[in-house]
Amino acid sequence: MKKLVTAESVGEGHPDKVCDKISDAILDDLIRQDPESRVAVECLTKNGMIIAAGEVRTTGYADIQRIVRTTLKDIGYTDPRFGIDYEDCAVLSAIQEQSPDIAGGVDAKEGKEQGAGDQGIMFGYACNETPELMPLPILLSHKLMIKSAELRKKGELRGCGPDSKSQVTVEYEDGKPKRVHTAVIAQQHLAELSEQELEKEVIEKVIKPVLGNYMDENTIIHVNSSGRFVIGGPEGDAGVTGRKIIFDSYGGGGKHGGGAFSGKDPSKVDRSATYAARYIAKNLVAAGVSDEIEVQLSYTLGIAEPLSINVETFGKGKVPEDRIVEIIKKVFPIRPADIINQLQLKRPVYYKTAAYGHFGRDDPDFSWEKLDKVDEVKSLL
Repeated sequence: MKKLVTAESVGEGHPDKVCDKISDAILDDLIRQDPESRVAVECLTKNGMIIAAGEVRTTGYADIQRIVRTTLKDIGYTDPRFGIDYEDCAVLSAIQEQSPDIAGGVDAKEGKEQGAGDQGIMFGYACNETPELMPLPILLSHKLMIKSAELRKKGELRGCGPDSKSQVTVEYEDGKPKRVHTAVIAQQHLAELSEQELEKEVIEKVIKPVLGNYMDENTIIHVNSSGRFVIGGPEGDAGVTGRKIIFDSYGGGGKHGGGAFSGKDPSKVDRSATYAARYIAKNLVAAGVSDEIEVQLSYTLGIAEPLSINVETFGKGKVPEDRIVEIIKKVFPIRPADIINQLQLKRPVYYKTAAYGHFGRDDPDFSWEKLDKVDEVKSLL
């Protein structure tokens, strides 16, 4: 049986991703100074303006003006023709102290373990269709955006701006990915760059090198399918932190609990427990428990123990699901303090998670991607 599965991604210059990166840049700056910082910061951007808002408790100090402008420069917003300029944009801050009501429920006290920073459900997912144990469509979509940004910053994609999007449709046969059916890239560019020249550059330098053998003579390619993409960035669209959560996780291949990641310190289980759920799912698949697995954890504010643990193996499990839950409880960190300690989450590693996905990345700082529990899981099977 054949089927088509599609996933999309955006580049770091997309307005929503600009906001994600600024939020995580603020988080990293504060954690670098004070690892116990509590941070919940969101951003909004439109028409040459950045607004940062949220709640913080820290002994450090974040220079919001500097962080915003440095982040915009790093992304590549150095030319006002691309919708915002790091030197001349307006930067507003509405960041205040964290509510003591929240802090009281979360902080570890004598006789009381650190509680979850919020209520909610978190999902982790893994499958064995790629070496990264990720769904192929979202992995390829991210890689297109990574390649595009790399060439743009080297000056090898002339006249291209930071704003970009990708989409990849993969054809599956009997549950296995076989080929790329359709590849889509929308790439911001200067008006003087012709559509034909841009299309040729993007196909030859980005799409073909990334998709490689997954392409064939029947693969459909769209580059700027509407024609021009000159007005982009915050001039073309408003951006908000946390609006690209499906891109951040599994591209629709696995569920998402609904909570965004960026701008949140690891006491917020929206972030830390989602990382833990991915860590659990990835190690279980690597240990041969199932070819595909989805782990759900649920929490409530101020309580350390998860309210529930649920496992779905989609009929591909080699072990009963209730037995897998027992293994999770025995092997993996599932309480907030244990998750933070096991995955070493009080480090300034979040800025680089804010674009191109939080999962499936080969980076030593992405501790939730480690396969260090495989042998322990196998010993219990």
